[in-house]
Amino acid sequence: MNSAKAIIFSSDFDLTLGYQQPNEEEVWTLEDYTLLLEQLLQQERNLQFSTFTNQTAIRLGNAIVERAVAMDKLIVVDIRKNGQVLFHAKMNDTGPNNDRWIARKINTANHFGHCSYYMHVLYKSWNTTIQDNAFVDPMEYAAEGGCFPVYIRNAGQVGTISVSGLSGEEDHEMIVSVLEPFLKAEQD
Repeated sequence: MNSAKAIIFSSDFDLTLGYQQPNEEEVWTLEDYTLLLEQLLQQERNLQFSTFTNQTAIRLGNAIVERAVAMDKLIVVDIRKNGQVLFHAKMNDTGPNNDRWIARKINTANHFGHCSYYMHVLYKSWNTTIQDNAFVDPMEYAAEGGCFPVYIRNAGQVGTISVSGLSGEEDHEMIVSVLEPFLKAEQD
């Protein structure tokens, strides 16, 4: 029987991510990681746009900033399409280090075609690191949550949505907790 506990990140977060990372007392099994990886892949399949314009990026970026303000979180938000920065906002008490984290997470998402949190969990499940397994420069790549690919349905990845300032898991949650209702509203 799986010992991991299902969680929902916040009361208005409808897309269940599923499992928290283990704390120091917990030991995760391969089954635990496999379930979380499948849930992250499901997010990638579900959270896709029909179109993605500059205006879409601005609305989405503002929605992420509004959520962070409401939660009293200090973050940097970066949204890109085809490598071009469409939205970049830095809250007080964030700095250049957050920008470096975003760049490293973007490189990871673009290189592997998956959200950076998926890559983080994948390498944890293999008990290795992105640097040791993929032979990439640790100053250029980070397998840590906080960068989610912008997917166009039936076309593929065209950009990235990134957050830095919280834990990797919380950075990821900040993105998907806004992206899921944002996409539902776009479809209506």
